[in-house]
Amino acid sequence: MVLRRTKTVFEWIDEAATLGVDGLELHTGFLWETGDDYVTKVGEAIAAAGFAMPMMCASPDFTHPDADVRARELDAQATFMRITAAVGGPGATCRVLSGQAHPGVAVEQGLEWAGDAIRSLLPLAAELGIVLAVENHYKASTWKYPEFAQRPEVFRALVDSIPDRVHFGVQFDPSNAITAGVDSAEFLETVVDRVVTMQASDRHLVNGATLDALRLADGTIGYSPDLAHGVVGQGLNDYDRIFAILTAHGYDGWISIEDGVNGTDELRASVDFLKAARERWFGGSTAVRVDSHERAKAAAAAG
Repeated sequence: MVLRRTKTVFEWIDEAATLGVDGLELHTGFLWETGDDYVTKVGEAIAAAGFAMPMMCASPDFTHPDADVRARELDAQATFMRITAAVGGPGATCRVLSGQAHPGVAVEQGLEWAGDAIRSLLPLAAELGIVLAVENHYKASTWKYPEFAQRPEVFRALVDSIPDRVHFGVQFDPSNAITAGVDSAEFLETVVDRVVTMQASDRHLVNGATLDALRLADGTIGYSPDLAHGVVGQGLNDYDRIFAILTAHGYDGWISIEDGVNGTDELRASVDFLKAARERWFGGSTAVRVDSHERAKAAAAAG
């Protein structure tokens, strides 16, 4: 998430170049402008650093009860899709979300609004040659309410309502599955046939907390204070199970490392973990990217 701007995207690109990774994921909050000249400069800086730009993290709110707000969110998402294509090129992915769980918006209504919005963007995705990826998310940094489709059954209903498998898929975040009160590998099994990209994050329980107590929340807790960020591979996610599921289904997309909350040293440790994992699970065929979404992150691509 982008809570405040402390450096330009160009400074972030320079910093990411020291991590020994292969790609840079962007967040819309990192773009101080959206004009063509600025976007071109960002793309040139990423290319000059030797990176691919495989993912733009956007956070539309398609479940807002005000139709005018939903229309503006749709226009903004289209803008970021065009920027994704301009910077990332064909095959790049632009994240999409359902929206916030606004009080008074029924599940059926929210599913209709979010599904209609995403389906209406698919012709543009096809024109641009990019992919929309809906994430099992918790809450964008500027949102008042958690993700509308946080609960696995609602998320799956949204995904199932959009049959396109060329320009639409799922961005899987295992830690967000845990914060929704479910086992991340078990959740992956339910969506792996639609996964087009993944964010590898990890959480650990703070002293005194238990996973059983966490899951009593039944998918409503979001980012519990009982869960803390940490090095990928050292938390609650069983990455052996996760990577086994992905490879069994022939997954060949990007895998982002979401880390850096506690400093660059932990981020580098997460990069090292993913590099070792790619040798074991993907035969060394993956590449590593840095993800600027949600604090500082690094990422890897399978294929």
